[in-house]
Amino acid sequence: MTEETLRQGIKARQFGRKVYTFETIDSTNNCAKALAGCFAQEGTVVFAEHQSAGRGRLGRAWEANPNENLMFSVILRPSLSPEAVNLLPLYAAVAVASAVEKTTGLRVQCKWPNDLLIDGKKFAGILLEGSLKQSSVEYVVIGIGINVNQMEFPPTLMQKATSLRLSLGREIDRPALFREVMNSMEQYHNTLSPSKFSAVVPLWTTRTQMLNRQISVDQQGSVLSGIVRGISPEGGLVVALPDKEQTLFAGDVTILDL
Repeated sequence: MTEETLRQGIKARQFGRKVYTFETIDSTNNCAKALAGCFAQEGTVVFAEHQSAGRGRLGRAWEANPNENLMFSVILRPSLSPEAVNLLPLYAAVAVASAVEKTTGLRVQCKWPNDLLIDGKKFAGILLEGSLKQSSVEYVVIGIGINVNQMEFPPTLMQKATSLRLSLGREIDRPALFREVMNSMEQYHNTLSPSKFSAVVPLWTTRTQMLNRQISVDQQGSVLSGIVRGISPEGGLVVALPDKEQTLFAGDVTILDL
C-alpha cells in the first residue's frame, strides 16, 4: 500500500499525516527509531507489508503474512517521566481496541502487558521502545502488529492466534482500519496527555479479564504465583502473592499461565 492509500480520508490532524511505506523492511520499529533520532515529528508512522526481522516483546519473532495484515510503528514525544512510560502500551491497546471495535463490531479484550485478544485468542501485539535523555523521555516508538486478513497460522499458533477476518468471517478493509487506528490514537492522546496518562488505567481495566484471576509469571528466573488485583498508576501489574502484594513491570516478567 502507498502513503496516499493509507492517508486518504484520514481525520487525524497529526497521527498518520506522514507515513513512510515499505514493501519489505527489517523492522518498522528500527526505522522509526532512526527517524525519531533525526527529529521526525510526533505522529510519524513507518508502515511495512513485510518485516524480515519483525519482533515482539523480549525479542520474540513477530511473524505475519505479507499484504494481509497491518504492521506499523508510531513515533511519540510524550511529556512523561520515565517511570510513567509503562502506561503507553495500555494507551495504545485501548486506542487500537476502540478502532477495531468501531470498524468490525467485535469485542476486544486486553491482556497485560501488550496483547489484544478476541475470544481469548491473540490478534494484535504492541512493542514499546524509546530513548531517554537526561532522565527524561526523548521519544517513544510504539510498534503495532494486527492480524487482519490472515487465514492460516503455523501449527504452533493455531490454538493461540486469530485474525479479524477469521473472527468476523469476511475480509477487512486494511487502509480503513489503519486510518481508524490513527484517529483513535490521536483522540486518546489528546485526551490523556501530557499529565493525565494514568487515566488510561480504568479504560484498559474495563477491557481485561485478568482481574482477580490466578496468574503465574517468570520474574528473571523465579516463578511467582498470585492473584491479579489491578494496574498501578504507573502501568504495572499488581499481584497479591501469598505473603505480600507486588507490582510487576513488563520488562521484568513473562506470563506463564493465566
